[in-house]
Amino acid sequence: MKIVVSGKGGAGKSTISAALAKGFANRGKRVMVVDNDESNYGLHSLLGLDFPEELMEKFGGRDEVFDEIESISEDVSFEDLPEKYVAKDGNLRLLAIGKIGEYGEGCACPMNFLSGEFLQKLSLDDDDFLIVDMDAGVEHFGREVEDGIDSILVVVDPTRESIKLSQRITDFADGLDKPVFYILNKMEDEAREIVEEQVDEERIIGVVPRVEEFYRAGLDGTSMNFEVEEIEDLVDSLMEEF
Repeated sequence: MKIVVSGKGGAGKSTISAALAKGFANRGKRVMVVDNDESNYGLHSLLGLDFPEELMEKFGGRDEVFDEIESISEDVSFEDLPEKYVAKDGNLRLLAIGKIGEYGEGCACPMNFLSGEFLQKLSLDDDDFLIVDMDAGVEHFGREVEDGIDSILVVVDPTRESIKLSQRITDFADGLDKPVFYILNKMEDEAREIVEEQVDEERIIGVVPRVEEFYRAGLDGTSMNFEVEEIEDLVDSLMEEF
């Protein structure tokens, strides 16, 4: 199962991606997390893993990737990826597409191009999960990154911007004929009621409150303990769905 985690900046995509990855791995599933956010530098810390060498470098960097991408064969598996591009701990793996490293080097287009090709060609076993921590907004839809995935999760925080973006992402997903689900994040009681009134409740697959220990761990750059009831329920709901 290939899952994209999308939403606005600051909604909690990386936190949710890490929580789901650890939850699936704790249930005996092989999980690969793909860091597809060119400006996020903390996902590996949330997972308790080292940051691997960027996959972009395997294809000569941003200047060569458009020509070298053909070297990716069809049906790439977890085992086919060179070790230096994958951080690993038990059932959990992390792969990073690439980051903006220098001022003026250009847009994230090469990263999204590589990500789209990689996701289409990666072959999973029946019980494997791949979770893509996507860059904020909707540019990746314009780059057709989602062609190679199975389902889209939208992290919705208690802001009007996040609600509107979730609706736009749903339109894209429906056009692709991909199932889309909402995870309401950082929710207090009143905010939850307001958000639930403005989104399609049938698409809500989990609600996560503001958990202070999550945000402290994110601030400190330490691995998070995601074993809280709402996360466990969310993981169980997704496993039933998928």
